Amino acid sequence: MRKAPNLRIDTFRQPDPNTGVTYRDNNGCFFIPCRGVVLTVIASDGLGWDHVSVSLKHRTPTWDEMEYVRGLFFREDETVMQLHVPRADHVNVHKFCLHLWRPNDGREIPRPDAILVG
Repeated sequence: MRKAPNLRIDTFRQPDPNTGVTYRDNNGCFFIPCRGVVLTVIASDGLGWDHVSVSLKHRTPTWDEMEYVRGLFFREDETVMQLHVPRADHVNVHKFCLHLWRPNDGREIPRPDAILVG
């Protein structure tokens, strides 16, 4: 995740809807305008993971919207992933929410050869 303070995201920062606290690091709630919509973004960096959730009220975010948010929160040289966990582990709190994940404890995300993903 980009180092705090991340000036790319600060103008979009909102108080936490549950506590009213406005965080000053990369954690928190953000309303980010993108291509005519406002994305709700929740970011955290606990338990060994950088995590960013992106949602809209009436539809799932598009690839372009997710890529825009990825660029705001993560550096260009970082691998970030979306996960499809076993169905037994699904937790669906918001129907139109996607997540970006990256380990923040120095582990690298394994990747296939570039020719397989391009």
